[in-house]
Amino acid sequence: MEEYIIQGGKRLRLGYTTGTCAAAAAKAAAWMLLTGKERQTITLTVPKGISLELAICDIHRGEDYVSCAVEKDSGDDPDVTRGTLIYARVALCPHEGITIDGGTGVGRVTRRGLDQPVGAAAINSVPREMIRKNLEEVCCLADYSGGLSVVISAPDGERLAQKTFNPRLGIMGGISILGTSGIVEPMSERALVDTIRVELAQRRAEGKDYVLLTPGNYGSDYIRQDLGIDPALAVQISNYIGDALDICKELGFRGALLIGHIGKLVKLAGSMFNTHSQYGDCRMEILASHAGAAGLSAEKIEELLSCVACDDALRLLKEAGVCEAVLSRLTRKIAENLSRRGGELAVGAVLFSKEYGHLGETDNARSLLERFKGGE
Repeated sequence: MEEYIIQGGKRLRLGYTTGTCAAAAAKAAAWMLLTGKERQTITLTVPKGISLELAICDIHRGEDYVSCAVEKDSGDDPDVTRGTLIYARVALCPHEGITIDGGTGVGRVTRRGLDQPVGAAAINSVPREMIRKNLEEVCCLADYSGGLSVVISAPDGERLAQKTFNPRLGIMGGISILGTSGIVEPMSERALVDTIRVELAQRRAEGKDYVLLTPGNYGSDYIRQDLGIDPALAVQISNYIGDALDICKELGFRGALLIGHIGKLVKLAGSMFNTHSQYGDCRMEILASHAGAAGLSAEKIEELLSCVACDDALRLLKEAGVCEAVLSRLTRKIAENLSRRGGELAVGAVLFSKEYGHLGETDNARSLLERFKGGE
């Protein structure tokens, strides 16, 4: 696929999703089954409006079925499914309509709150619609009015799934067949936020009114080691704090507790709800403003602004005797900004550092924390 986007000043090649692979393989298999002819490529238009011509491989024919595969091309995205073969087996069946199921290496849904119901193959609704639409087109061209059975498989899927979020989400036995646009954009923020949405929706479907959020592994370690809470209760949200809170509101959660390293959460005091460094790094500037208000001298503020890591800054503040006052001011400002973003959603925060441990928390953090210690 030779479509590109410019991201971070770099020219990056687009790829196509497992859903596109499944739809293309199914379309090719159906065409060969109903016409009796061979195909080495197949053309289809994905929901994003891009027309693709994809190579078909590993064709097998039976008396009433054809099976073939399309190789997943992730473009310049570091996707674990890059290069894997997505198969479709299309067979004639006596009843009308098109049935779609998953075979070897395609996961099964075991928990509520996902795109598909419990027990179904993890083939999401857009890929299912792509498969159905393309097979209906082939049936029309071949003047065929009978039924077709489609089974999507990924022989390497069970192994690959261990490198994905699937086991955590309750999708067992393989990968998911995914895609909303049919196209993979390298390092797509939307894809990451969509993953967060899926996990939050799952918690809500399980009846959870409150949710524990953390940016990443540092937070998960702190939750386990310092708070004594199972880190599996937390949803990892990376840098997308604002998006996560917005999704929590949309899904109807009553409250959320954010637990994170000061290097991330200090940015919330500056109303930065995407904490990725590409959007700015004002950690020291925020600390310096609160330190100045707490009485730190101009000379020490200059030193503070030259610090590289938050632990270095904390060390300086402790030596100057203003650390407690700065952290108190900082957590109040974070609480104010979280309340503004959260609206009716009760949002609390706990800040820590690897070197100094617990640093501070918003006024409502303790009551929210007790809910998770009680298993909520």
